[in-house]
Amino acid sequence: MAGMDYAALFAATPSPYLVLGTDLVIVEVNQAYLDATGRTREDLIGKYVFDAFPDNPDDPEADGVRNLSASLHRVLTTGEPDPMALQKYDIPIMGRPGVFEERWWSPVNTPILATDGSVEWIIHRVEDVTAFVQARTGARPPTEQLTEREALEAELYARARELQRLNEELRQAHARERQVAVTLQEGMLQSPDLARHQNVAVRYLPAAGSLNVCGDWYDVADLTDGRFSLAVGDVVGHGLEAAAVMGMLRSALSAAIRALERPAQALEVLGLYARSVDGALNTTAVKALVDPTSCLIIYSNAGHPPPILLHADGACELLDQATDPPLGVRPLHVPRPQATAIYSTGDTLVLYTDGLIERRDEDIDTGLARLVNTLSQSSQLTPEHMADTVLARLGLAGGGRDDIALIIARL
Repeated sequence: MAGMDYAALFAATPSPYLVLGTDLVIVEVNQAYLDATGRTREDLIGKYVFDAFPDNPDDPEADGVRNLSASLHRVLTTGEPDPMALQKYDIPIMGRPGVFEERWWSPVNTPILATDGSVEWIIHRVEDVTAFVQARTGARPPTEQLTEREALEAELYARARELQRLNEELRQAHARERQVAVTLQEGMLQSPDLARHQNVAVRYLPAAGSLNVCGDWYDVADLTDGRFSLAVGDVVGHGLEAAAVMGMLRSALSAAIRALERPAQALEVLGLYARSVDGALNTTAVKALVDPTSCLIIYSNAGHPPPILLHADGACELLDQATDPPLGVRPLHVPRPQATAIYSTGDTLVLYTDGLIERRDEDIDTGLARLVNTLSQSSQLTPEHMADTVLARLGLAGGGRDDIALIIARL
C-alpha cells in the first residue's frame, strides 16, 4: 500500500524475526526477536548467525546448529519455505561467558526471491515454546498441574519431535535414491563424441520436483568423412522407469545412425525396436545429420517438435518437411520421410524437446514462436551463452514442469 512504513511494520511485528543474507549473516532483526533472546541490535547485526548463536558446548546432544544449517541450505537450494520441527537450541546468557540457557523454538525459514528467481534473503521466524516443553519434560515443579491447553501443547510437541525424526530418515533415504538416480542418468547421457565439438552446447533439465532423471535425451555421434549427427528424444513419463527406456532407445538410435548413416532409416530401426520395449511406444525423436563438406542438413522426425535452423542474420527456418508419427504408433512398418536443408557457415542448428516450449493452457505454436523470437535475438551469441540465454528468457533456468533436452550447434 502506498505510504505504508514497512520498516516500522517489521519492527513492530509481534513474532520474532531475523533476516539473513545468503551468506547467513544477520542483516536485520525486529524488536520481538531482541526481546526473546535478550540481545541488542549491536549484538546481532553483521554477525554470522552461528557465531551469534553457537551450540551449547556442555550439551553433548546439541543439534541446533546442524538442524538450522540444514534447513537454511534447503531454502537456498530449493527457493521454498522450510518449516522446522520444534528445536532445542540453547542460547548464551549475555554477560555470563560460557553459560547457556535452555530454550526451545518453533522455527520457519522463508526465502525472499530476487527478480531472477534466486534467493536474495532468508526470513528466519521463531516462536519461543520453552515453557510448554519444560512442562512436558517435568522441568516444572511436580505440585503444579498442567492446564488442559498446556497438556495439549505438550502432546503436540511430542508428536512433532517424532515427525521430525521420521522426516530426517526420509531425507536421508531420498538423498541416497537421488544420488543413485543422478549417477544412472549421467551414465546414460554420456556422449564421448561431444568433446570433439567445441561449438555444440547441450543442456538437460529434469522436471521440477523429479529425482533428476527423466525420459528426455540428447546425443552427438561422429560419422565418416567429417559428418556428424545430432538427436533429441522424449519418452513418455518421468522418473527411473522412463529413464531406463530412454537409455535403451538412445543407445539403439546411436548405433543405428552409425551403421546406416541415413536419419530416416535409423528412425525406422528405432521404431521396430521400440515395439519390443515396454514403455517405449509414443516416444518422439528427431535425428539430423550434418555434412560440413556440402553444407547440408539431412533430417527425419518421429512426432517431435521441429528443429530450428538459425541463420547468422537472425532469421529462423523450421525444419518441418520430414515429420511423421511417434514411434510405434502405426500397426505396420512404413518407411519414414527424410528431408534436407542447406546451411551457411555460422548458422546454428537447434534441437529441443517439448518441455522447452509447452505451457499449460497455451497453444504449442505460441511457445514455438516465443522460442523463435528468443533465438532471433541471440544469433550472435556463442552456443553456450545462447543455451543459457534461451533457458533464462523462457523462464526455465531452474527447470520447468516437464523435462527439457536442448542441443545448440554452431555449424
